[in-house]
Amino acid sequence: MTTLYIMAAIYILAGINHFINPGMYLRITPKWVPMPDKANLFVGVVEILLGALLLFPAYRALAAWGIIALLIAIFPANIYHFQKAQKKGKAIVTIITLIRLPLQGLLIYWAYIYT
Repeated sequence: MTTLYIMAAIYILAGINHFINPGMYLRITPKWVPMPDKANLFVGVVEILLGALLLFPAYRALAAWGIIALLIAIFPANIYHFQKAQKKGKAIVTIITLIRLPLQGLLIYWAYIYT
């Protein structure tokens, strides 16, 4: 159950960060995303909501499926961030963003445990 609270906290805090530090997310938003500033805020609200819903047993499975859908939806931004780091020749950022790609699968699995 402890990992559930950790997961909830991660998504709630990440969602709040979309409002505190939007530039961080806007820099990795692919160019094809319409209204990136609004998309960023939307994702932040969704992360906060899903993270909070994890804490309620009646909504836990729904929240976990929502997190899985969200992780799939934002995966192109992670690929874009990796490609952008590659083009800029930033070795450390490139390695970190490359490692993050398969970690997305682990995050999906972690959420799946609560479905």
